[in-house]
Order: sequence, then structure tokens, then C-alpha cells
Amino acid sequence: MQVSTISFDRFNVLADNEAQERIRAARARLGERAVLLCHHYQRADVYQHADLTGDSLKLARLASQTDAEYIVFCGVHFMAEVADILSKPSQIAILPDLAAGCSMADMASLAKVERCWRELAEVLGKPDELITPVTYINSAADLKAFCGEHGGIVCTSTNAPVILDWAFSKREKVLFFPDQHLGRWTGFKKGIPLDEMVVWDPDLEYGGLTPEQIRKAKILLWKGHCSVHQMFQPVHIDRWREKHPHGFVISHPESMLEVCQKSDYVGSTEFILNTITQAPPGTHWLVGTELNLVSRLAEEMKPQGKVVQFMAPTVCMCSTMQRIDPQHLAWTLENLAEGKVVNQIKVPAHEAELARIALDRMLAVS
Repeated sequence: MQVSTISFDRFNVLADNEAQERIRAARARLGERAVLLCHHYQRADVYQHADLTGDSLKLARLASQTDAEYIVFCGVHFMAEVADILSKPSQIAILPDLAAGCSMADMASLAKVERCWRELAEVLGKPDELITPVTYINSAADLKAFCGEHGGIVCTSTNAPVILDWAFSKREKVLFFPDQHLGRWTGFKKGIPLDEMVVWDPDLEYGGLTPEQIRKAKILLWKGHCSVHQMFQPVHIDRWREKHPHGFVISHPESMLEVCQKSDYVGSTEFILNTITQAPPGTHWLVGTELNLVSRLAEEMKPQGKVVQFMAPTVCMCSTMQRIDPQHLAWTLENLAEGKVVNQIKVPAHEAELARIALDRMLAVS
């Protein structure tokens, strides 16, 4: 395997139509050696080239079942890491732009989680006997490894309720990171009182909590959020319902609790897509999730007379995923066609082994 040293600069100045032509040409040369994965939030000019689409876990699972040598993941960094962990040793996971990260995932670092674990030990004693660490799949591989090492598990927005049941079957408390909103909504639906779900601020000593709050808590929620779903507000739903009293509101559980409470349906990107797709013709929907997904769904539903609207009054998309553009994809695929690997995502072996334990626990439970 050759590793490319070719600069991206000459691709960066390509016009979009030329980049598209070069993508198609490179894909034809690669044939089945490469599989192109696109997350639902990906921009339309890249999404159109996808072999497989879906949420991050679905895509990683599907990629591992192919015989492709290269898994080109048009998503963000943690997604490519999961693909690397779950794929065959012979497969290479690639992220067309290494700057495509996740602001939510970045809100929880291994150093801060380990400090949290030490401080919990000071208050509670042995945390490994009392607390199950649960990381949302939207997190770095080293945090998944932390969960693997400490008897914890990974969850998705789909299986979070089942995972929470599993976590409480093992220990009396849960440390949930990095998204407080998914953890709070899941706990709320399980009947856990809000005062027993407290927010741990990693920038404050003992998370900004008193020993009494820590001892009382059933779920310690990491102070993290998705910058996209944070934009949705209860007032957006109220104003829409005044105009469309017979319409339906559907939101992703990364939205704040009050938004989820005011929604008719709450679920993952796959759930949102399936629910609206299967709804009766002529229905009207307000959707609280990423703009690219909502815009694509709105166009697809027009022939059925369904109206799909984006919840926030301002433009709100996953800006880091937007970094993967036709120019980066053309650069990646042309290099692969020439036998040169760019932007490989490779999780260190020991870290991957521990992360795989946490992921396997999730797959076994869900």
C-alpha cells in the first residue's frame, strides 16, 4: 500500500461539475474495491454518490459485511473510527476530510472522563462497583475503550432505552456521555425523576455537584450537546401548531427535553425517515433534526402530497460534516484508484480491542 503525498490544493480549486465528473471516473476505475458510505446528514452533492446510506452504526455494520477493500466514509471522524473497529482486518477505513469532526464528541475527552471517574471514586468509593459508564456512539474511540475497560457499553439514539435497562441491571448508577439530552430523555421515559438526573460539568470540580447530589443521582449526565439539535426550541413548535393544528411534530432525542415533550414522535434519523415515509399522503410534518436530511425528505415526500418542514427558523446543519465536499471526495477516490491511500482512520490496536468490547456488548443487548 502506498500512502499519497499529493497535495489537495489542485483539487480544492476544481469547479463542482468537474469534481463530480472526476468522482464518477474514479469510482468506475475502482469498481467494487471501494464502498462509499454517506450519513443521512451529508450534503446532497456528495450523498448522490453513496452506495450505502443510513445512520453511523448501520453504515459501519453494512460496510463490514462487504468485500470492499476501501470503506470511504462520508460522515465524521467517530463514524470512520467505528467502521475501522467493526470492519475486517483487510479493510481500510477512510475519511475524505480529516477536519470533519463532531462538536458533541469533542465535548467529552478521555482526560476529562478519567478525572470525573477519579472524583466519583472520592465521593462514592469504587465507581466500577456502583456506576455503569455509557457512551453515545457519537464519541471518540478512546471513550468507547474506557467503557469497555470499566464494564460499560455504547448506545445509539435507537437503542438507548434498552441499553439503559442493561446498565441499571449491572450497577445502581449511570454515567452518560457526551450528550446530556439523549440521556435525559431516555431516563425521563423510564420514569427517573429529573432531580435524580444531574448534569456533570467537566470544567468544574466534582462536576459542579455536591456530594449529596452525586449520591442521590441515578444518572450523571455529561454537560454536552449537539450544536444542531440545540437550536430547536419549544416556541418553534408552539408557533407551528398555531398554523397547523392537525400536523405532526417529530424530533430527534438529541433535542432538549422540552422539545421532545412537545413532539408527537421522538426517535433516531432512521425512525424519522421511516415514520414520515410510512405516514398517510397529505400529512404535514415539522421535523427537528439536521437540515440536509429534512430538505432531502421534503423533496422525496412531495409526490405523496406530504409537507415536511424544518423546525428552526434559522439555517441549521452539521457544519463539520459539510466539510466533505465533492473536491475532497474526488481527491480521495482518484488517489485510491492510483493505489494511494489518503486519510486512513486507524484506531490503535489496544484501544480498538477495548472499544470493540463495549460495542459488542451493545450489539448483544440490542
